[in-house]
Amino acid sequence: MSVIIVLWGFLLISLMAIGGFFMFRKFLKKLPKDDGKSVMDWEEFYMEKTRHMWETEEKELLEELVSPVPELFRDVARHRIASKIGEITLEKEQDYISQRTLIEGYILATPKRDHKFLRKKLKQKRIDVEPYEYLFKLSKSNYNENWETKYK
Repeated sequence: MSVIIVLWGFLLISLMAIGGFFMFRKFLKKLPKDDGKSVMDWEEFYMEKTRHMWETEEKELLEELVSPVPELFRDVARHRIASKIGEITLEKEQDYISQRTLIEGYILATPKRDHKFLRKKLKQKRIDVEPYEYLFKLSKSNYNENWETKYK
């Protein structure tokens, strides 16, 4: 009986630690940065500014690209990626979201470990990844201090 209680206690502590980790990450994203807005505020800003720029074809492509993400995290990933795509679209002063901008935003918004899934999906869709190779090198795990200036 005492073994079950110890295992139950270990399970509860583990689950609370995992939940606390994700809550703490969300808390850090909500903290204001130097400009007075948090990461989540900027994501919402870019989503609202570019909501009307999405065409049906690009929405479907985004859905296909996020399909390898586990369903539990898919909404968060879709929102984060779409906001990065919106940011790039606004920086380029485009009137609509193009397929090229969508792929660029997706690459920049995802960590390096997820790029193999993206490459696989793009290959299935018969989209050449050669023009985007420089973006794969700028992936999250390799970002330098001034990655934004190198990208521009």
